[in-house]
Amino acid sequence: MFVLSVSVDLGLFSTKTLVEANPEQLVEVRTQLCQPADENWDASGQRKQWRCESIRSYTTIAKYAQYQAASFQESLREENEKKGQKELSDSETTSSETVSRRHKGPFKQVKFGTNIDVSDEKKWKLQLQELSKLPAFARVVSAGNLLSHVGHSILGMNTVQLFMKVPGSRTPGHQEHNNFCAVNINIGPGDCEWFAVPEPYWGVMSEFCEKNNINFLKGSWWPNLEDLYEANVPVYRFIQRPGDLVWLNTGTVHWGQAIGWCNNIWWNVGPLTAYQYKLAVERYEWNKLQSVKSMVPMVHLSWNMARNIKVSDHKLFEMIKFCLLRTLKQCQTIKEALVAAGKETVWHRRSRDEPAHYCSICEVEVFNLLFVTSDSYSRKSCVVQCQDCARKASSDLDGFVVLQQFRMEDLMQVYDQFSLAPALHSSAS
Repeated sequence: MFVLSVSVDLGLFSTKTLVEANPEQLVEVRTQLCQPADENWDASGQRKQWRCESIRSYTTIAKYAQYQAASFQESLREENEKKGQKELSDSETTSSETVSRRHKGPFKQVKFGTNIDVSDEKKWKLQLQELSKLPAFARVVSAGNLLSHVGHSILGMNTVQLFMKVPGSRTPGHQEHNNFCAVNINIGPGDCEWFAVPEPYWGVMSEFCEKNNINFLKGSWWPNLEDLYEANVPVYRFIQRPGDLVWLNTGTVHWGQAIGWCNNIWWNVGPLTAYQYKLAVERYEWNKLQSVKSMVPMVHLSWNMARNIKVSDHKLFEMIKFCLLRTLKQCQTIKEALVAAGKETVWHRRSRDEPAHYCSICEVEVFNLLFVTSDSYSRKSCVVQCQDCARKASSDLDGFVVLQQFRMEDLMQVYDQFSLAPALHSSAS
C-alpha cells in the first residue's frame, strides 16, 4: 500500500462537472452515523461495537450534489455560531465530561453517495480518456492487468466507480473481491482518512468479526482499534489529500472515512504476478466454502490468460497450468458421466464478450458444460446450474439440457500450446 500524487485533470470528476455531464445518473446512498474516524459506537452512543450500520436508498447525482452543498453550508453556519458563543471555562466542564457527552450521542446522520457506475464510454468519455494518462500499473485497462483479460465488464472492478461524500461518510472494512489490488484517487476538495491491515492478518480480522456475530465477507464492520492493538495487529493509518492516488496491495484489509467534502474514483487492478494469482485463487476456493460468489471467474480468466498472454514467471506459469489441467479433468469426468447416463451435450458456442457463467443456485462458476432446465432452454433464457445442483434436482438429469461451449480438442490444444516464455533480461549498461 502506498500513496502518490497524480497528474490528471481532477476537475472532470468534480461535483459541478458530474452534474453537468449526467445529472440523472443513479446513486446508491448509505445513511450512516457521523462519528470520530477511530471509533464506532452503537446508535445510543453507549457501547463501542464492530457492526457498522447503514440504511440503503437511491437518488441521482443532481440531488446528491444538492445535499453535498447544503451539508457544507450548514457546517459553515454551525462554525459561525460556535465562534459567536462564549466558550465554557474549565470550571464549567472538564474535557473528560465533554468526551463522555460526545460518546453518548445522539450522532448526526450523514448520507454517503456510493457505487456510482462510470463505465459508459458515451456518458463519461472525457473522464475515462483522462484516466488513460495514468501510469500503466494503475490504468483501468492494460496488458499487464489480469482483469483486462476477463473479456467482459465486472462492474466496480475492471470499470470505474465514483463516490460522493460529506464528512463522516464511511467505507466499512473489507478486502477487495478475490484479493485483487485497488486504485483510489481523491478528487477533493476535502481529505479522507484510511486504515489498513496487511493481508497476512485477514484471518485475525475474520475471527474478530465472527466473535462479534458479523460475516467477514458479507457483513458491514468497522474494527475497534483497541481490539487490534491488543492482538498485536499492525494498523496503518494515513490521510489521503486531494490528488493523492492510493494503491492497495493484494488482499489488504482496509476501511476509511471522509474528513471533508470530497469525491473519489476507484477500480481494481490485477498485477501479472504469482502472488496476485495465488491469493485470487485461494479466495476463489474459500468463497465456495463460505457460499459467497467470486466476482472474478478465475477458471474463465485462467483460460483467457493461457490464450492471450506469455508468462515468463515460473511460479505463475505452474499455477495457471495446474488450473487448466484440473479444469480439463473435471470437464472430461462430467462428459464421461453424461455418456454413461445416455445424456448428450448440445453445442452452444460462446458469443463474443459473453460473461462467465455462475450457478443460479449456489453461485459457483460454471465453465464449459452448462446445465440448464429444459423449460429455460426452450424459452432461450438458459438459467445455468452446476452439475451438483442439477443432480440434486434430478439425479438422472431428467428435465435438463447440457450445453457445451468449448470442444475438448480445442481446450487441449490451448493447454498444450501454453508454455513458459523465456524471461526478458535487460542488457548491462
